[in-house]
Amino acid sequence: MPEGITDAHLHLWDLGGGGYRWLAGAAEALRRDARWEEVAPQHAALGVRRVVLVQADDTLADTAAMQRAAARIEADPGPVQRADVVAWLPLADPARTAELLEDATAMQHVVGVRHLIHDEPDPGFLDRPEVRESLALLAARGLPLDVPDAFPRHLDQAVRVGSEVDGLVLVLDHLGKPPLGDAAAMGEWERSLRALAGLGTSIAKLSGLATSGAGYAAPTDLRRAVELAGELFGPRRLMFGSDWPIAPTAFDLTSGTSGLIALLEELPAPDRGQIHRGTAERVYRRPAG
Repeated sequence: MPEGITDAHLHLWDLGGGGYRWLAGAAEALRRDARWEEVAPQHAALGVRRVVLVQADDTLADTAAMQRAAARIEADPGPVQRADVVAWLPLADPARTAELLEDATAMQHVVGVRHLIHDEPDPGFLDRPEVRESLALLAARGLPLDVPDAFPRHLDQAVRVGSEVDGLVLVLDHLGKPPLGDAAAMGEWERSLRALAGLGTSIAKLSGLATSGAGYAAPTDLRRAVELAGELFGPRRLMFGSDWPIAPTAFDLTSGTSGLIALLEELPAPDRGQIHRGTAERVYRRPAG
């Protein structure tokens, strides 16, 4: 793959098929289709060469829609040469999860799995025995588990899961959603993040920070969070993601990434290269066979 940026956290959705109930409580500007054709020119300007589409609904229909989008993106002659999917699987049903993992069609473009645990009525979802059984299946296949919007509800739980499921790679989305701008809460977030970073199989995404707490309006805390991530994880365990279309200005890639990119520009080029693409290349791999 030529040098360039991997956007390791991109959302696309088509509301025509239903689902995405969480959007009812989201900003009104987000309550419309999020299509590749809209973000593609913005990605080209940023220098993106690979995208990872991340599930936004706990349905197989959402996964199938992302797989179709990934195939279209790769067929497009534009600068993005590879598109992968962090899919949803029915983790509460290990038998069905095992069946899907063995289905080549169901696994096309899939490089990871995510469940919207922050929307689960059961805060102990990841601790259920049947879910743990499914997570062991992911570990055996070399598929990482993305953990969304973790702080404070799920960050400590993620530490427990990562330490108890052998070989499971955990990808912490949005750096665990640090409460930027809240000094007391930032201290608690830092404690939990340190615990997660202590797991050798944990990865963190520098993504979604523009809307984390006070976001870019808290530049001191933003710098603190990014620098702490570099200290705890190192560049080989960090990856960049846009979280498009979610941003202070919905559907505006620059609005969601400018502050973070400015901080990353301060890093040595080799470290920046790991965060921009190297980590994603190692972590988000399509399983063989």
